[in-house]
Amino acid sequence: MEYAVTHVLQAKGVNYFVGKVPCLSALFTAGRFEELVELAERDRLKSWWYRRWAVDALVSLGRPGDALSLAEASRGLNAPEHAIARACETILLGCGMRNEAYERYAISANRAGTYLATFRGIAKKYPERPQETILSDLIRSEPGSEGKWFAAAKDAGLFDQAVALSRQSPTDPKTLIRAARDYETTQPQFAMECAVSALHWMETGYGYEISVTDVIDAYDALVAAALVGRVPKSAVDDCVRSLIRNANSLVGRAVHMRMEAARR
Repeated sequence: MEYAVTHVLQAKGVNYFVGKVPCLSALFTAGRFEELVELAERDRLKSWWYRRWAVDALVSLGRPGDALSLAEASRGLNAPEHAIARACETILLGCGMRNEAYERYAISANRAGTYLATFRGIAKKYPERPQETILSDLIRSEPGSEGKWFAAAKDAGLFDQAVALSRQSPTDPKTLIRAARDYETTQPQFAMECAVSALHWMETGYGYEISVTDVIDAYDALVAAALVGRVPKSAVDDCVRSLIRNANSLVGRAVHMRMEAARR
């Protein structure tokens, strides 16, 4: 099988043979690391999915520097950047080089399905790093997406930073409304800021399938938090009116309806 794999790896044209991965895996399991590295290096297309076995083999041979170099050299068009970064991060962490692992690979290696999950994953892997520092690094990595890190800031208890992010760029109104409701009694000022930001972004047309119910929920959360924080309702209503640019908008009509109902 090794001969067949070698032939296919070096051949021009279609670079596919069903036995390649099983062969590389078998060599690794058998501890035949030198042979595995030599075989993988013959891959004309330098595919990561074959080279990854050589990277693991080099680590097992006590050559993490060579493993890191080989992984980095595997970058290119259509290369799985996330997988390569994760492998490089693992090598550095295994060598105790935590600072270098974080600085070079933490963000690209730990991207998850949501911004919050990405933050949590990195914070869990690098507990020695202040969460505020991790969050700031993540924010700088994606200019213009500051509002999407709101939930991460809230999750870390960084309420002032969460508020600042929600003002800086579009933030999901429903996430803001949930935060306003969750914190209206324990962090009334934060809850008020969340509700105001939710109304602001809904008024600008941001948000998915925004309804009258969402607007009313935001307004009610604002009023409830203001009551806990001893903020006069007249001041709350003045603030809300200042946000509304168009009285006939969804937000304008819903807020007007709610204010009128409260007077009765």
